[in-house]
Amino acid sequence: MIEIQNLTKTFSDKHSTVHALQDVSTTVYDGDIFGIIGMSGAGKSTLLRCLSMLESPTSGKILLNGVDISSLKGAQQRAIRKQMGVVFQGYNLLMQKTVAENVAFPLKLEKNDAKAVEQRVTELLQLVGLSDRANAYPAQLSGGQKQRVALARALASNPSVLLCDEPTSALDALTTRSVLDLLSDINRKLGVTIIIITHELEVVHSICNRMAVIDESRIIEQGDTKTIFEHPQSPIAKLLLGKENRT
Repeated sequence: MIEIQNLTKTFSDKHSTVHALQDVSTTVYDGDIFGIIGMSGAGKSTLLRCLSMLESPTSGKILLNGVDISSLKGAQQRAIRKQMGVVFQGYNLLMQKTVAENVAFPLKLEKNDAKAVEQRVTELLQLVGLSDRANAYPAQLSGGQKQRVALARALASNPSVLLCDEPTSALDALTTRSVLDLLSDINRKLGVTIIIITHELEVVHSICNRMAVIDESRIIEQGDTKTIFEHPQSPIAKLLLGKENRT
């Protein structure tokens, strides 16, 4: 379970101060596919970067199974990071390495046994449907295939949580559907909790059982996805759902 408690992130320089997150609190339960939706600049990506420990919050806590990961440093932080796989918006694949080498990369960094790495890569490529593309390079792949490689790499260390930053933003409708089906499959088969940052309503509606709406750096509505889609309470949720003029 992930508990976000009164999370704040402020960026400052000598000219200005930006409050990227303000007093954000929510809970993501084990096994959830949890969507965080909002307009550009609302604070979604900053929240994901804090969850993945790429940014340190200014104040507040992020608890993973009761452990405050926002306070960890050094070896403790590296250990907890293995429990979180991250899929970035731009795939972040190594262009000079094959599909198999990309998936193996985090395992080799951890100095795993070569045979174990090979076996794990084989399992993951089968899971994401890319067994026949193991020796291809990223430039030879479609956008959907690149996203599948990124998913396989994020799962390499058997994380309990998968963080996805706009996982379908650059994909066409058909490929989006296949990636969402894969995410649902990963959640069901592996029991991985998934947090999806997105501005796309269809993504949240299709696979997320719970969701939060973020606006101007604050979470202003959260709960069961079906309930929010049918009965949005906040003005921004009504706007996002096209129900701002309905009663």
